[in-house]
Amino acid sequence: MPGPGPAARTDGVDRGYRPTREELASAVDRLLPDVIAPGLDVLFVGINPGLWSAATGWHFARPGNRFWPALHRGGFTPRLMHPSEQDELPGLGLGITNVVARASARADELSAAELVDGARELTGKVAAYRPRWVAVVGVTAYRIGFARPKATFGRQPESLAGAHLWVLPNPSGLNAHYTPQTLGAAFAELREATSRE
Repeated sequence: MPGPGPAARTDGVDRGYRPTREELASAVDRLLPDVIAPGLDVLFVGINPGLWSAATGWHFARPGNRFWPALHRGGFTPRLMHPSEQDELPGLGLGITNVVARASARADELSAAELVDGARELTGKVAAYRPRWVAVVGVTAYRIGFARPKATFGRQPESLAGAHLWVLPNPSGLNAHYTPQTLGAAFAELREATSRE
């Protein structure tokens, strides 16, 4: 698969960069590299990359996605970070991966089989990198991928390859059930739990 598009730079990044329609169209099925390192405090797990993220090379990059503000409001980062600064996360004990690696315009384009396969791959990744906590960002993907149809938000009773497991709301701007404030509060609950254990 082709790599990230022209905005995937770490120096001199144009933070106002907006992929063209052609760049977004060509980002379908592209893979986005993980931001990961051994022994992280929290590995955040998105559902799958959106086209904006695949085109830029930055996780949760689409304007209107509230992951980065929620990360800051929740107390995980000392300031609001731009998606282009994602490579600073491991230094803060944080990482990002996805249940399904391939990019799509919408998460509902993924099949149940893809989510189940992705959950299996995620389990292997967690076993290899050994984060203390895994936070899946999207309850529906978690329910399907891990065959937990009644799962709710918050700490899960089971662990994942030895890591504590938490489910957070999807930070997409399409998730109207959560405001920036309530989403930040959900992230803060996880932050508090990680500081206790």
